[in-house]
Amino acid sequence: KCGHLSRLVLSCRFSLLLLDLEEYFFEQHTAHHVVTIRGSFKVCSRSIIFDPEDFVEPILKIPLRDCTNIEFVERETNPFNEYELSSETVKPSLRFSFCFAFIQILCGSKKMTFQLEVQSKTEDVVQTLLQLHRASCLEKLGDQTAMIAANLQSRLARSSFDKNCFQSVAEKPHMECTVEMVTPLVSNPGHVCITDENLYFQPLNGYPEQVIQIKLQQVRRIYKRRHGLKPLGLEVFCTENDLCSDIYLKFYNTADRDEIYYYMATFLENHITEHTAESYMLQWQRGHLSNYQYLLHLNNLADRSCNDLSQYPVFPWVIADYGSSQLDLTNAATFRDLSKPVGALNKERLDRLLARYSGMPEPRFIYGSHYSSPGYVLFYLVRVGRFSSHDARV
Repeated sequence: KCGHLSRLVLSCRFSLLLLDLEEYFFEQHTAHHVVTIRGSFKVCSRSIIFDPEDFVEPILKIPLRDCTNIEFVERETNPFNEYELSSETVKPSLRFSFCFAFIQILCGSKKMTFQLEVQSKTEDVVQTLLQLHRASCLEKLGDQTAMIAANLQSRLARSSFDKNCFQSVAEKPHMECTVEMVTPLVSNPGHVCITDENLYFQPLNGYPEQVIQIKLQQVRRIYKRRHGLKPLGLEVFCTENDLCSDIYLKFYNTADRDEIYYYMATFLENHITEHTAESYMLQWQRGHLSNYQYLLHLNNLADRSCNDLSQYPVFPWVIADYGSSQLDLTNAATFRDLSKPVGALNKERLDRLLARYSGMPEPRFIYGSHYSSPGYVLFYLVRVGRFSSHDARV
């Protein structure tokens, strides 16, 4: 069963980026769409996603807010034998067969039918979708978020880390708690367990892997992080100078985060002691660190991470001479004054900003925008990496 699930995960096109912002992927079921199309039926907090195994078929995403009726239907006949496309306009609805474990979704004039391979799970899926549908139909976004969060915490409380996933029977677990694994635009809830040999993360939905394992002996750096302006993050690096970490975890309380952090920091013999900005500066001045490595360490000390678009690493503009055909690196005028922000480098522009500041009502501010934001970061990232020069001009 586990091997079959692994093959299904590897062959699917599903990505957590298909979810809406702050949406969670809860569970998946093997299902058939219109008899001939087999794929994965994924229950998410705000939608249903069907990912066909056949790459020719499109991925279907059905927002729960578009369904006006969800009901449990007992039938003795297989609806797949009666399937025909309806041409009359109907309101969106969702129907489930007790005997044959089928799902009918009517959206406008289009009818989509799914049949679960595991019929015994149909009733549980119905109850889950009924609850999530109620949450999606609430008028206020805050109420929707609160109800979905309660559903998530209930799921986490009913499950626990599977200790059969330990690499060795001799491993001694230290602690286990609920967390979310954070990547750009995505939070994936699950359970973290740390032993005397490994750090494990088990996603609640089993995606992208059943268990993610990090050997403690391979960990080189760990950092406490702010996430959502709260001290809940922990980032783990198994390399010395890479920008991207091996895992970024968001805890639900600071005490759990700190316990795992201090356990890892004191237990590991090869753990690198925490450095200060001054110690990094000294290494940089002596030539032990490159400019890039030095700035990377400063970003880490400032709680910046490539997994957090709201706190993405930043690198300063250091060149002031953009008019010369050749740069004279021995001339101090080539470089900008790093003691001033970019907005203060041009005296004429700074005077205009200060004049505007003195004339505005409280609360006053000099700069109307920040130097970094999720929008800026995404606008930048789409133009770097594995893209052609044509893409860079878009």
